[in-house]
Amino acid sequence: MTQDGPLGVAVDATPLIGHRTGVGAFCLGALGGLAERDDISVSAFAVSWRRRDRLAGVLPAGVSSVQGAMPARPLHWSWRRLGLPAAEWFIGACDVVHGTNFVVPPTRRAARVVTVHDLTAVRFPEMCDGPTLAYPDLIRRALRTGAFVHTPSAFVAGEVVEAFGADPDRVRAVHSGIPGRPAPFAETGRIPADLLPGGTERFIVSLATAEPRKDLPGLVAAFDELAGDRPDVALVLAGPPGWGEQDLVRAVRSSPFADRIVRTGWVEEDRAAELIGSASVLAYPSRYEGFGFPPLEAMERGVPVVATRAGAIPEVLGDGAALVAVGDVGALADALAGVLDSATRRDELAEAGRQRAARFSWASCAEGLASLYRDAADDRAGAKSSGR
Repeated sequence: MTQDGPLGVAVDATPLIGHRTGVGAFCLGALGGLAERDDISVSAFAVSWRRRDRLAGVLPAGVSSVQGAMPARPLHWSWRRLGLPAAEWFIGACDVVHGTNFVVPPTRRAARVVTVHDLTAVRFPEMCDGPTLAYPDLIRRALRTGAFVHTPSAFVAGEVVEAFGADPDRVRAVHSGIPGRPAPFAETGRIPADLLPGGTERFIVSLATAEPRKDLPGLVAAFDELAGDRPDVALVLAGPPGWGEQDLVRAVRSSPFADRIVRTGWVEEDRAAELIGSASVLAYPSRYEGFGFPPLEAMERGVPVVATRAGAIPEVLGDGAALVAVGDVGALADALAGVLDSATRRDELAEAGRQRAARFSWASCAEGLASLYRDAADDRAGAKSSGR
């Protein structure tokens, strides 16, 4: 394909509206990186009727948003069953449409790219809610209709090829950068006065929705093993309730140290940065992950990380964190205690984490995505010229 001028790319930025999860963090960072490139002209759209007007106010500089109304429920129903209507009806002409959250709209002329963040719904369906269980069929439809696949890790790329028989040449792993949360307390490490229970001075922090694959009850059990000998340590669980809420509530209520377990609920970005920056250690006890933003954020700030060897975590964190076996409560407790008890261990992990985190940037992510977009657009042009 001969491309005169920048490649026009329309990105589904619906995850930026409302509470921003990991998918939203990816959208924001990727859009910001793409907007800095001269070879990409990036725009954003939201599949939402009521909330689409909020999109313009949360987009990075250099990202436009011009679209018609896109009611989510009827469009998702029609896209799944009929393959209609084409995205261009709402967003105008472009070279590539990028669906950032497991679904990419059908198009009339544009190439299509879909991001698959993980395959929890395939590997661990028992850990999923109803909407998440719809993702495999959406991925199959995207592959069947010629979309290219972006994944945040080589681990997930391999899973997509294995689970769906996808052509490896059409599945591309591009690492994300690190969310740029404001960090007003990260430099001072000051602990918020309203956070810790009386008598405690240090804390283990976790940032996660209460869903089964995050294994927060396992973290509570690990805290139970170490808390008795460390009365000055608290556990702070930051994140909203999810479909694993009941198990977590039971774990906290049955803990002999429940008075030292703090649940914050959803936290805004500045509060999340505050929690990470002032923590003694960040715990990431997942049973499965496709990437993992919170540990990278902690590592970037020099906060030690203890995580499990789940999914893509070894690929992403490497030697920048202490890694333990999935579901091994004793090993998790020992690793956390080692960080809490040894200044040398904390310093070693802090330095290793900083070095590892320095490898991840949104500029690098945008470079990888731009290459993927060009390949998808070339393939689409080739298909048209050959009548495929």
